[in-house]
Amino acid sequence: MNKYGWLDTYLLAKTGAAKEFKLEWGWWRYQVGGKLFAATCQPGPAHKGYDCRELVTLKCEPLLADTLRSEYPDILPGFYMNKRNWISVYLDGDLPEDVLRDLCDRSYALVFGKLTKKLQQEIKAGGPAEGL
Repeated sequence: MNKYGWLDTYLLAKTGAAKEFKLEWGWWRYQVGGKLFAATCQPGPAHKGYDCRELVTLKCEPLLADTLRSEYPDILPGFYMNKRNWISVYLDGDLPEDVLRDLCDRSYALVFGKLTKKLQQEIKAGGPAEGL
């Protein structure tokens, strides 16, 4: 059970954020400028180590990701993503809310920062790039 009921609203409140369901994967994807910054899903029993628990996957700096995984048991290598640059967080776990909010903010900032300056400006202005 997802104990972070605020998560969807929080992710969608990011400037230019868009949400879509990827049917083939069974994931809700959160994107900015057409680039993924968060995803929620529930891996099935075939995916050992994820225990069929709902999770959110977020982009994270590699050194921080290593530190977080050693400090919090509810933070794992990113499910079905590059394990160095992505983390997954159990949504039924005990991660403090402020830590999860910070991780969401960091993920968004990492992805937004890699967009072209032009696209960043369009998104900030609420232009046509928002729906990408």
